[in-house]
Amino acid sequence: MSGVRPIRRVLIANRGEIALRVLRACREMGISPVAVYSEIDRDTLPVRLADAAYCIGPAQSSASYLDIEAILRAARQAGADALHPGYGFLAENPGLARACESAGLVFIGPPPEAMRMVGDKVEARRLMQKSGVPVIPGLLERAADAAAIAAFARTTGYPVILKAAAGGGGKGMRVARSETDLDAAVRGARSEARSAFGDDGIYAEKLMENVRHVEIQILADHHGHAVHLGERECSVQRRHQKLVEEAPSVALRPADRDRMGALALEVARVCGYRNAGTVEFLLDGKGRPYFMEVNARIQVEHPVTEMVTGCDLVRAQIEIARGEPLRIRQDRLQPHGWAIECRVLAEDPENGFRPSPGRIAALRLPAGPGIRVDTALQPGDEIPLHYDALIAKLIAWGRDRSEALARMRRALDEFLVAGIRTTLPFHRELLLDPDFVAGRLDIGFVDRVMPRLETAMREVGPDAELAAIAAAIHATEEAQRRTPAEPARGPGAWVTAGRQAQMESGLLRRPPV
Repeated sequence: MSGVRPIRRVLIANRGEIALRVLRACREMGISPVAVYSEIDRDTLPVRLADAAYCIGPAQSSASYLDIEAILRAARQAGADALHPGYGFLAENPGLARACESAGLVFIGPPPEAMRMVGDKVEARRLMQKSGVPVIPGLLERAADAAAIAAFARTTGYPVILKAAAGGGGKGMRVARSETDLDAAVRGARSEARSAFGDDGIYAEKLMENVRHVEIQILADHHGHAVHLGERECSVQRRHQKLVEEAPSVALRPADRDRMGALALEVARVCGYRNAGTVEFLLDGKGRPYFMEVNARIQVEHPVTEMVTGCDLVRAQIEIARGEPLRIRQDRLQPHGWAIECRVLAEDPENGFRPSPGRIAALRLPAGPGIRVDTALQPGDEIPLHYDALIAKLIAWGRDRSEALARMRRALDEFLVAGIRTTLPFHRELLLDPDFVAGRLDIGFVDRVMPRLETAMREVGPDAELAAIAAAIHATEEAQRRTPAEPARGPGAWVTAGRQAQMESGLLRRPPV
């Protein structure tokens, strides 16, 4: 790329909190943001705040957020000169990137060829192994059938994990612990991969257990400069879906960080990678990293990196896309403090994390020193079943991990959502777990502690949070009915009634930290 290409108007091909995150970055850069929406998302906050918004189809993502032609049609109507895909949906689809090039749009992401190379997980593994980057033992070709995987498993031994060849994010993954599990695992992996990515190709790896999931954030421009921004600890996950992330990781010493950062930059070099990306590794008990995959997009958990580095990653994406050189250099990056992110999902953790769609009756967001909330949630919003369950990301920063944990606990107690079940009770209990507090984590951590967390959540009571909000709303309404001659005294009605309801229901049973 030669010279800087002006970007005046960006179409945001996504929804929810990431659409709002990109919109805000555009605003700060003097760029006009344009939203797209499905029919069910018509009244969401990104749509309300954008300079223009275009309906691209019905609620089903296959007919809206996954429809490349509908998105490009909206870009043409809006007069956009660039497109940001966010994460999920089409964010890692090289077809969208190529279509943007053909339409004369700047794609705010990696080049299509680099995306294709890292997007096919089997090809990426072959490429990494050839380049000397350590990879998890596994197939270097797509599995033709269950027999091919069975032959691999007989060589390496069970358990094995099946993965979608064309995508990530925990979709299309199944574990087979014996040959009797294999046929069902193959069918399940293929079906989910086909549904999520339109490609039912799968491959197999040896399942590495009692390992950490640690990823490295990278940025690479079109002038030969690339940097890594340190690691994120992502071992707290359930069914391959991340629930809590941290930066940095308690498991890495400075030398480990430098080694993994160098590996991540080698991955970027080999693939001709540009823009923001994440190189994911598994870290064994001896601290040895194994390449898993590259996420060719902005990550859900990017805020923790932003909090400890001070780097606006979405802004950096846009600057790189329009041809600017990186503003930062590796030797000047000095991460500071500790950041933790809790993913707040519209799921019921006391009932197997079942989806919890519905209307948001009331909402109270936490704030205060070191607290950031990334969400597009508003009272009255309808949470549909059609999309990912993520409704908010709560991020806490502190000078060290202890302070970040204390702030996160305080913020979780302030965070109230009425009308649906959320994972807030799960997070409140998780952050009290002794192993979590000590940083003794691996990818099987949640499965081990979940029975204890379920017991603790039952002791608090499934309706405690809603009771607290209901009492507070009632008290506030009563206060609003008072005449000027009957002023309220002492703390606000919301605070007093809410705290009383929390105490009675058990929400405030936890000792101060």
